[in-house]
Amino acid sequence: MTRFDPYFQQALDDLTARGLRRSLRPLSGRAGNFHRGGAPLLDFSSNDYLGLAFHPILRDRAADWAQRYGAGARASRLVSGTLEAHRQVEEKLAHFKQTEAALIFASGWQANAAIVPALLGLSKTQTGHPALVFTDRLNHASLHHGCAAAGVHQIRFRHNDLAHLEEQLVRRADLPGLRFILTESVFSMDGDRADIAALQALADRYNAFLYLDEAHATGVLGPEGRGLSCGHGVDLVMGTFSKALGGMGAYVAGSRALCDWLVNVCSGFIYSTAPSPPMLGAMDAALDIVPGMDAERAALRARAQFLRAKLHEDGWGTGPSSTQIVPVMIGETQRALAIATALEARGMLAIAIRPPTVPQGGARLRLALNATHHESDIEKLVRNIAAVSREKIS
Repeated sequence: MTRFDPYFQQALDDLTARGLRRSLRPLSGRAGNFHRGGAPLLDFSSNDYLGLAFHPILRDRAADWAQRYGAGARASRLVSGTLEAHRQVEEKLAHFKQTEAALIFASGWQANAAIVPALLGLSKTQTGHPALVFTDRLNHASLHHGCAAAGVHQIRFRHNDLAHLEEQLVRRADLPGLRFILTESVFSMDGDRADIAALQALADRYNAFLYLDEAHATGVLGPEGRGLSCGHGVDLVMGTFSKALGGMGAYVAGSRALCDWLVNVCSGFIYSTAPSPPMLGAMDAALDIVPGMDAERAALRARAQFLRAKLHEDGWGTGPSSTQIVPVMIGETQRALAIATALEARGMLAIAIRPPTVPQGGARLRLALNATHHESDIEKLVRNIAAVSREKIS
């Protein structure tokens, strides 16, 4: 017991009453054979888009590098934690992203939350004026957290509305300070894409630094899975190894000067123990495998289109989705939870996403496909969504 437990409990009870309380519910098994409480589950909720989390080459190399380099990196990169393995993976990553350099971070959240304030602080030190930061309203929470940590006011533009972004840029054209545009390439709750070419054109026109979060595009979209940034000369690309690349960790890719500067000023890099050798081994293997997975990427695109078409036939909205992330728009929080619970009872894991992750009234099932799903799996899912909705769950 702590002295504040009554306050914690009251806050938890309030979340429960509003259908917003979250809890940890372990799964057992592995891809294609998950179960909870002994009941098998077909997984439509993970971000393992290419099915690499259980790939034997990733597992073997992770184990091999653990044997060769140890279970942990022992220290931060600037102390004694930089291994030859870090350099190897970063060079391979820079080649994959077609940039001068790259840096590895422990997680996507850590990367955004630490890089953004480091980056925005550059304006004050170099110009004497605070940064002007233009952000998509639906950016990931880690990007918003980074802006809050930097103490800057976000100039938010309507989601994927680049005309509105340009209005905001024009309105502040005469203000001092460095300009930054922060956005995602694929948005994790809606499954839609940003127009990278148009964003780059705006950044060029208004001398703004373009920061692109490619977490849900890396491995899946762009030539050889290199992301939507490929070919556009984006200033900074951040992405993760924890989704389509099957492992854990994150990266930033860009110019050599940018990466060298982050080594010197980014607190999340400076003060964190370096990513572990097993993590690096999985990263290294994924970078070898992913460029050759065009067939899996094509299958994933086809399955996503098939799913959207089937849902639309049944009258479900899927928002602006054009990727492997397909939301089933429910609206009311308790109804979304009830449908997700009913689907799990029928052997399908389709997690309900609720506020504050999505806007009020925007509760949904977030369906995330992977390359191992078959059309028969999708047909089964859609049939069961229809069945539980006819039960008038509320």
